[in-house]
Amino acid sequence: MTTNTTGLILSQIAQTSTEAAAIASAKLRGYGRKNDADQAAVDAMRRVFQTAPFCGKVVIGEGEIDEAPMLYIGEELGAGGLRADIAVDPLEGTKLCASDAPNAMTVVALALEGGLLHAPDMYMDKLAIGPGYPAGLIDLDLSPTENVMRLAKAKGVPVSAIRACLLDRPRHAHIIEELRSAGAGIRLIPDGDVAGVFWTTEFARSGVDIYFGSGGAPEGVLAAAAIRCAGGQMQARLMPENEQEEARARAMGRDVHAKLTLDDMVPGDVVFAASGVTHGSMFEGVHFEHGHAHVETLVWDSFSKRKSRVRSIWPEL
Repeated sequence: MTTNTTGLILSQIAQTSTEAAAIASAKLRGYGRKNDADQAAVDAMRRVFQTAPFCGKVVIGEGEIDEAPMLYIGEELGAGGLRADIAVDPLEGTKLCASDAPNAMTVVALALEGGLLHAPDMYMDKLAIGPGYPAGLIDLDLSPTENVMRLAKAKGVPVSAIRACLLDRPRHAHIIEELRSAGAGIRLIPDGDVAGVFWTTEFARSGVDIYFGSGGAPEGVLAAAAIRCAGGQMQARLMPENEQEEARARAMGRDVHAKLTLDDMVPGDVVFAASGVTHGSMFEGVHFEHGHAHVETLVWDSFSKRKSRVRSIWPEL
């Protein structure tokens, strides 16, 4: 099987799965039932994966097998074919969907077996920028001020023209204070740090230059897939909060003190797909009209260097 064929197969699976999940969860926008919306997305994705032409294994998912019926780590899906790793966030921004707030989306990354870091469910410190900059421009071991100064210089703009994105959490107060003291602008988001990293890949559309801060490690690997496809830069480090989390990471072969590069998280080619659930900076949300669902999806395929922004029409499920 050629590289292009592999990318095409995985792209079709990824697109279909995120669109089905987006439509299913969009029916529950604004009702305050985040768990129901998440479950609807999970069920829709699972149906697609179960009949897809691959042998997929979830390496980034909703937890372990005893936490089913979510798409759990280790779950095997597919109707047969090439062996692939699945990283999935069936509904990125469950609270956003529940309140019909902007930027909820469905996300999948697919790679050949062994192509995605098996990330434990714990916090991860993240730093990311989009494409077009010299290699090694940012570094997780540098201060936020130094990173935005480097980025501003490379971009040829003052620091005041740089816009950073962070989750709006008390743990980020010191980063926010430092960035504002340096003169950078900040976009604080209530949820959805896959989206926050993803926004750096399309500055012209999102207005976000750089992402800082800690969030879920599984979401970090999903975000790294988007950065890999876009040609951006990302570094990360696991942040276990107790001995149990540290032991679990070590059992997976992870060094909790190591600075993870993009090559550590997504070492090879990957397909990344995301579909809009609610309207936002990067996508139109699903809308229903005359018995059909309209959904916008971005599909990136690093196997063949394809990037597609697709507007699909489905019979309303």
